[in-house]
Amino acid sequence: MLKALFLVSFVLLVHTYIGYPLLMRLRARLAAKPLRAADWEPRVDVVVVAHNAAAPMHAKLANLLALDYPADKLRIHAVSDGSEDATATVALATGDARVIVHAFPQRRGKSACLGEVLSGLDSEIVVFTDVRQRIDAGAIRALLRPFADATVGAVSGELMFEAAPGDVAAGVDLYWRYEKAIRRSEGESGSVVGVTGALWAARRTVLPAIPPGLILDDLWVPLEIARQGARIVFAADALAWDRPSTDAALEAQRKRRTLAGNFQLIAREPALLLPWAHPLGWRLWGHKWLRLLAPWLLFALFASNLAKASTSPAWQLLALAQCAFYLGATVGLLVPAALRFRPVRIAATFVRMNAYAVLGLFDFLRGRAQPMWAVTRHSDTMRP
Repeated sequence: MLKALFLVSFVLLVHTYIGYPLLMRLRARLAAKPLRAADWEPRVDVVVVAHNAAAPMHAKLANLLALDYPADKLRIHAVSDGSEDATATVALATGDARVIVHAFPQRRGKSACLGEVLSGLDSEIVVFTDVRQRIDAGAIRALLRPFADATVGAVSGELMFEAAPGDVAAGVDLYWRYEKAIRRSEGESGSVVGVTGALWAARRTVLPAIPPGLILDDLWVPLEIARQGARIVFAADALAWDRPSTDAALEAQRKRRTLAGNFQLIAREPALLLPWAHPLGWRLWGHKWLRLLAPWLLFALFASNLAKASTSPAWQLLALAQCAFYLGATVGLLVPAALRFRPVRIAATFVRMNAYAVLGLFDFLRGRAQPMWAVTRHSDTMRP
């Protein structure tokens, strides 16, 4: 049984981190679904929700108002979610008729705000963006091109990280490049699982009514759109720019909240665990659910290996290899200077991300994961 436990854990882990990305890459090459993309200029509503983000909101609106898109076809909805600072006042002070301010007196979370604002929109395309990131001038046009294909219901932009000092930042950038490669393959072969919350767009006619209390609206909404038979694709030239966090505690908080959001989604709709219950069911398992299981599979792999180590030299070598990997990760986590070595950085990032999955589960079970996000600390990252 120990050998079976080791083998099952090993196979599932290899599939999670190597097999699934390779299968998506292979499918993108052998069974690609090309888009009939083209330039077009529909009416667009851009929605940005923020809480206590006066300085970032000022920079964000300046950035959005400077986008390369016809002024008469662009409206910007600045939404203040119970802000206690001048977020709404700053938005009103732009004096531009394209900026519509929605100031909600009580803080209820992003999905509650979106649910109310979206019900009053009438444009063909709705663009969602966060207050923190800077958007490329041509990002709206890049997001719109795939919508010329009638099969497309939503388009994800690409989040790019500017250079920033710090070892946490290096780990975040490494993980995000890996994640983007998977999303690109998913989009080329059909649909991506989820979108980049920093910048994405959807046809208004396929947007569901968004319920309050969601942690991951940028996963729940695309899944609902895909349920209608529409594709969710990836536009690599629609760029949003951010800086990786240099604050390890803040980055951990964000990742734990995101992973807790996955558990919330499963709790809200357990049928999503059935691969055949959703058009993207198998991709959900490959891209999302197996990653939630990965920390427990890693524990099973290590424990079963140690239990078998005394039975043969082969098992001893495998145990030593695992010990060396975790030792390297520990050194990277405790000695930041060691992260300049790529193997150490990979091991530390891998262990950190799996630790977040465990902590995210505990946060969800204890009710500590909330639909409200942390107050922005990156006012210096936005440049119009």
